[in-house]
Amino acid sequence: MTEFTTKTVDLHTHSTESDGTLTPQELMKHAKESGLSAIALTDHDTIQGLAKARPVAETLGLELVPGVELSTDYVGMEVHILGYYIDETNPAFLAKLKEFVDGRDRRNEKMTALLQKEGFDITMEKLYSEYPDSVITRAHFARYLVEHGFVKNRETVFNTYLGNTCRCYVPREKLTPFEAIKLIRMGGGLAFFAHPVLCHMNDDRLRTFIKELKGAGLSGMEAIYSMNTPQDETKMLDFAHEFDLLVSGGSDFHGDNKPYIQLGAGKGNLSIPYKILSRIKESRS
Repeated sequence: MTEFTTKTVDLHTHSTESDGTLTPQELMKHAKESGLSAIALTDHDTIQGLAKARPVAETLGLELVPGVELSTDYVGMEVHILGYYIDETNPAFLAKLKEFVDGRDRRNEKMTALLQKEGFDITMEKLYSEYPDSVITRAHFARYLVEHGFVKNRETVFNTYLGNTCRCYVPREKLTPFEAIKLIRMGGGLAFFAHPVLCHMNDDRLRTFIKELKGAGLSGMEAIYSMNTPQDETKMLDFAHEFDLLVSGGSDFHGDNKPYIQLGAGKGNLSIPYKILSRIKESRS
């Protein structure tokens, strides 16, 4: 067995720049310690962590894939689109991404006001002070409330206050998945359908949706994923083959925010070979 076939990668990870608990620098070190040869940093709706991660990755001899994960809405369903090999200097892409993040900020202000009405001493200024340079998400709200002793644990925050049907929840202004694909392509990247199984579509509906995404410029599917059963993975690989799409794979690592997911290994069921990334890179040439 050659070194090439034994090298492994993780193409779906998050840092403190979105809703992970390791800084981009710490994430690169953890990837090296975990034996990975390459890692994609795919924070939600931001690429701010890439500049912080890159020097550490280079020093460690770790291949860094510049990425992002965009949250979108498809007929009331949340769909995530991963972007790989984003051009971090593209002004049109950066401007559009800023618009998206600004919408998230408006939503956060509204949720803060609702939490204040519940009696919590929380402000956006305090959140930014506690988590500087991060794109603030509900995970940060939950962490703040727990760490300051207002709520006993993260599950209670989401079950009582910030879950999708709870009284302090505010829906996001979202792109459609087709707009997300266009945005990623604008930024010079390749767009991948993240964790399709989590959309809980039946086969016919999923097939129709993938066909629509492919028509909009989708490059691939995250067929290998922590939450997939072996049957799920086989089915997603079959769909990728049917629509001539590339395959990606990732753990969706968030650190302590998802303690049951390990970098590179998921729930213990992942080992993503380097050839997955090699094929993605070959498609760009």
